[in-house]
Amino acid sequence: MTDRDITLRPMGARRFGRVNWLGLYTLCAREIMRFMAVWQQTVFAPLMTAGLFVVVFALALGGDRQVMGLPYLAFLGPGILMMTVVQNAFANTSSSIVSSKMQGNIVDTLMPPLSAAEILAGYLIGAVARAGLVGLVIGTGMALLLGQGPAHPVWAVGFILLGALFMGGLGLIGGVLAQKWDQMAAITNFVVTPLSFLSGTFYSIDALPPFFRAISHMNPIFYLIDGARYGFTGVSDADPRLGLAVCSMAALAVCVTGWAVLRSGYRMKP
Repeated sequence: MTDRDITLRPMGARRFGRVNWLGLYTLCAREIMRFMAVWQQTVFAPLMTAGLFVVVFALALGGDRQVMGLPYLAFLGPGILMMTVVQNAFANTSSSIVSSKMQGNIVDTLMPPLSAAEILAGYLIGAVARAGLVGLVIGTGMALLLGQGPAHPVWAVGFILLGALFMGGLGLIGGVLAQKWDQMAAITNFVVTPLSFLSGTFYSIDALPPFFRAISHMNPIFYLIDGARYGFTGVSDADPRLGLAVCSMAALAVCVTGWAVLRSGYRMKP
């Protein structure tokens, strides 16, 4: 083997089967410390937003109203929780990457000997940590104020984890593609927000006309909302096993795409 052969061999080949645990831990710690440094915005603000949604819809549509055999607040709570979880997972990865690119310190992430898979894992762990913390806070509030604990805790945690992975990966891809904050805001406003609000969070899709019901079934966030509702109440629009399969495939597809984008270095290298 010549020096030229060693030079042309990619970094991934030299590190096959090995993980840079110190680098991965450092990236995870940085991502967690980044959002915990402003916990008033990343943890407390989502709790207030979720509380306002519950209060407003309770006043407008609450009372004796029932949906799917549940009191409206019991129906609404899990949907609000999951919607907040996925929005925060998306915001964590997208804001981290875009701010690093705008400030010019993305090189601090690219220079260490981290593979694309390790960078992806670091960002996703940060997103899962933030989403999980927000979900825990809102879930505790639901248990205290509404007396609503999870009927199927394992299902609830599973769908929350899948939601954080799916939207965290989507946020990573959006952060890589966006060159400035305006572009990131466009992705949030025209992709993430419509998918979140048109996912059965505030209503049962059984009430929709057949055409719009079919469209809702193509929205992965619908299955996340529906799965969380099943985990907390035991009631769902769709078969939770189907939802688990759809969410797992969606999360896997997004994570693989994120890995490919990071590995290519597209719009990441200064």
